[in-house]
This record gives sequence, C-alpha cells and structure tokens, in this order.
Amino acid sequence: MTECQADGEGAKSPMELYEKLTEQGDQVRVLKTAKADKAEIDAAVKLLLKLKVDYKQMTGQDYKAGCPPSENSIAPDNGPAADGADEDTVDPWNVATTNAKGVDYDKLIVRFGSNKIDQELVDRIEKVAGQTPHRFLRRGIFFSHRDMHQVLDAYEKNKSFYLYTGRGPSSEAMHVGHLIPFIFTKWLQDVFDIPLVIQLTDDEKYLWKDLTLEDCHRFAVENAKDIIACGFDVNKTFIFSDLDYMGSSPEFYRNVVKIQKHVTYNQVKGIFGFTDSDCIGKISFPAIQAAPSFSNSFPQIFGSRKDIQCLIPCAIDQDPYFRMTRDVAPRIGYPKPALLHSTFFPALQGAQTKMSASDANSSIFLTDTPKQIKNKVNKHAFSGGKDTVEEHRKYGGNPDVDVSFMYLTFFLEDDEQLEKIKQDYASGALLTGELKKMLIETLQPMITQHQERRKQVTDETVKQFMTPRPLNFKL
Repeated sequence: MTECQADGEGAKSPMELYEKLTEQGDQVRVLKTAKADKAEIDAAVKLLLKLKVDYKQMTGQDYKAGCPPSENSIAPDNGPAADGADEDTVDPWNVATTNAKGVDYDKLIVRFGSNKIDQELVDRIEKVAGQTPHRFLRRGIFFSHRDMHQVLDAYEKNKSFYLYTGRGPSSEAMHVGHLIPFIFTKWLQDVFDIPLVIQLTDDEKYLWKDLTLEDCHRFAVENAKDIIACGFDVNKTFIFSDLDYMGSSPEFYRNVVKIQKHVTYNQVKGIFGFTDSDCIGKISFPAIQAAPSFSNSFPQIFGSRKDIQCLIPCAIDQDPYFRMTRDVAPRIGYPKPALLHSTFFPALQGAQTKMSASDANSSIFLTDTPKQIKNKVNKHAFSGGKDTVEEHRKYGGNPDVDVSFMYLTFFLEDDEQLEKIKQDYASGALLTGELKKMLIETLQPMITQHQERRKQVTDETVKQFMTPRPLNFKL
C-alpha cells in the first residue's frame, strides 16, 4: 500500500510483529469463545493469516506461539518469501506481482470469491443488449462478476438498474489506464439506456495523501472534465464530489451512518488492513464509498425508492469495498450491488510494475502530445522481443509480456487484426519496433481526439453534470 499500511507492515522489527501476531491470535480465540458474528471472526482470522505471512517474509521462519524471534532474526533481502512468491498483492491502494504477465486473475477470482465472466455470460449480455459485446468483454479485460446474471434476469423482466463507478482524484492529469472503467461504463449506459452516478472521492484522497482539501476538490473538477469527455449523456449522468454532495444530501449521509453502524472496527481492519495509528477518517471512509450502491442515496434521481439494483463496473482492487457493502446491504434492507471487475492496466515498464502519477514515464497521460506518446512508447514500453533482430526472427517474441501488445489489446477494436499481430510477433515476422509503431499510431489519434473533446467541456458543462437533479430514464 502507498499511504495505508496493512497491520503487520507497521511493525519495524520481528519482535514487534511477533507481539502483534500473539495479540491477534488471542483476539481470534476471544471472538470464537464469545461466539461472535461469523463475519467478525472471519475478518480477524484473515488478519491473523496475513500477519503470519508477513512474519515469515520478515524472519524466514514460521510463527510459533511462545517462541519469540531472536534479535537478528531477519530474512535476507532476496525478494518475497517462497511461500508468498506466487501470491499477488491486490487491495484498494496497492497492486503488486512478480509475474511479467501480470496478476494471476484466475487465482484472484478464487481468493475474492467472485465468478469468472465466461463465454456463456458474454453471449447472454450480447443477446440481452442486442449488440456485439464490447471488446473489453470479448477479450477478458472485464473478467469477473458478482450477480450479473441476476441483473440480466431482472432486465429481461423489464426491471431496470443503474450504474455506479468512480474516480479518486489524486492529480490533475489522468492517464489512459484511468479511462478503462469509464469507456466500458459508457458502453453499458448506451446499450442498456440507464442512469449513471459517478463518485469523485476527493475526501478519500485528502485522508490518504499529503494534499490540501482545496487541491483534492480542484483535482475532482479537473478529472470530471476528462470523464465527461468520454461522451457521457448529461441527461442520464450525475457526477458528484463527496466534499460537495455529502453536505447537501441528508439521504446520502443517512445511508453512510446505517452502513457505519453495521461494520465493526475488527471487520475493516481485516478487510482493509487499517492500524491503530490510522486516522479515524480512513476507518470510516469505506461507508462513504458504499453508500452510492443504494438508490435512495440519490432522491433527486430515484425518489425514496430503495429497491433499484446497482451495477458497479470497476477494477478488481476496489472489490473489498463492495464485499463489505454486499455483506451489509441485506441487514439494512437494500439489494446487494452487482459488480463487473476489470483487469489492471499495465505500466509502460511492465505488468509487474505500478503506474504512478508522480512518474511521467510510467504511463501515457491524457495531456501527452503526439511526440511525447511516441517517445514514451519507444523508450519505455517493455518489450517481449529478443535481444537481436536475428534472434527475434528465429525464435519470435512473447506477446504475453510485451506492453505494446497489451496496450493494443485494450484499444485496438479489430479482433482479427489483433490476432494477426499476436501471431506475427510470436513467429518473429513482426519486430518490436514495428509493434511499437502500431501502438503509437493507435494511441496518438485516440488521445488527440480526447483532448479535443475535453476542450469543449466548459465550467458550465461540469456544473450541469454535477448539479443534483432528476435524470431522464425509464425504470
């Protein structure tokens, strides 16, 4: 994690971590003896297991109760411990993997308890929507779901739903990876003709990052311009800043309080890894991200109705928020939100590295010029090619780890063309330089067109989208 550390990561020495483990083990026993709520016990056990992994990584030894570590018990710094070598780190603040192909999403589905988006579901979405599935569905970029069949069942019976997605505005400039959920959400809005709410969590960024409240709110407005430039329908879309909307909507805040009452501190510690040194704002924030999942949080749109199901397209690192939400929903009389999860957009340096707003070369930003795009791709895009042209022609390249090919998978519309590029690169017929040129020629017009659309987004346009108001739709 960047700003929010998991409980064990706050320990500076093996002894401190050992003491945390002992304390957590005692806590689990107390909860079990007291026959506490199952969710609370599960959260405590999950944290205990996480601490044991941290302990082994720090010391190189398994934790044993009553056997404290010696003063010099620190594992050599040779990378992750063997036991955790194939365990990707995925949470709302950090994504890390040692695999050049990226996160193992099949394992993540098992770990998170979601369902794979299989061909049967893609075919069903095509049938219900009456349109060719979006390339993100066809190519497994959106790969996991919760309750999507239920949403489609209801839709086929003329019972509508609404969309909710969001953005944490931590900087003025967004990169192309930030567009993925919005590109797909726009497609869903268009084909199903449904309302959409977009949450800008400027409050979250203030709590987690070293930013002023004013900067966080300003970033929210600037990011809203890029989101609007994706082409959303103003008559069906409400974009809101938490810092603005929370103070003006009693119904939204009431739902936040209901959620807060039904989630314990132990649960959020287990889910999010909060520590005793985290500010209370972080601990209470998950309820704010959960509240848009319930239709009566938006009385100007849905009135007092609380039975309209929500569908949330998001990257899978946000799933912990909504596992918590789905656990709470039936206890406060609301339908569980459904989810569609996307894979992660890789950094230019490779799928095992992280994109960062502070590193201009880690991604293509929406403010980049055609020349900057060309230079970044040529200089920094990780190659799956061989060291020499001769070797590459003979043995071929590896498209599974090549960032240029990964980016084309996201943005090139033609499936047949993409498959041919893959085969040519793997056979050696296509060189890395030629593959990078294809990516540059795909990205340059896409980013230029986005910039042109953004120029048309005035302050008045932003105000229209961000004003609480009725939306035009049929339920």
